[in-house]
Amino acid sequence: MFRGATALNLDAKGRLAVPSKHRDALLVQSAGRLVMTAHPHRCVLLYPQPAWLPIEEKINSLPSFDPVSSSWKRLLLGHAEELELDASGRLLVSPVLRQLAGLEKEAMLIGQGGYFELWSMEGWRAQMEQALSPDNAIPTALENFSL
Repeated sequence: MFRGATALNLDAKGRLAVPSKHRDALLVQSAGRLVMTAHPHRCVLLYPQPAWLPIEEKINSLPSFDPVSSSWKRLLLGHAEELELDASGRLLVSPVLRQLAGLEKEAMLIGQGGYFELWSMEGWRAQMEQALSPDNAIPTALENFSL
C-alpha cells in the first residue's frame, strides 16, 4: 500500500526521485516498471505496471463509437506511458504530462493505496482547500463512517 504525501522537486529534465520507502515497494511489485497517465483533475496517475493492466483492459473494453467513452480512452490510454525507475530511483515525467498537470519544479506525490497521484504544488493546494472547505460534503459512502 502506498500511503502518505511527499513534497518533491522535479529536476531541469523533468525527473522526480521516488522516495526510498516507495521505491523499494515498487521494485518488489513491478521490478520498477510503471505506467504514468493523465487524470481529468489535472494530475498524473502513477501505477505499478501489473496494477495498471486490468485498468487498461477495462478502458479498452469501452465502446469505441460512444463519444464519452472515446474521450476517456483518449485521456487515459492516449497519455499512458510505460516507464522504468532509473538506477537512481528517478522517473522522467514527459513534457506532455508535465504540461497537462501544470508540473514545474515543486510537486506532491500522494499515495492512494495501490497507486500514486502526482500534483503540481499549486494544484495540490487547491485540492486541499476544497477538501477542507466547510462546504465540502461528505460522500454518501462515508456518511456512517467514523475515524
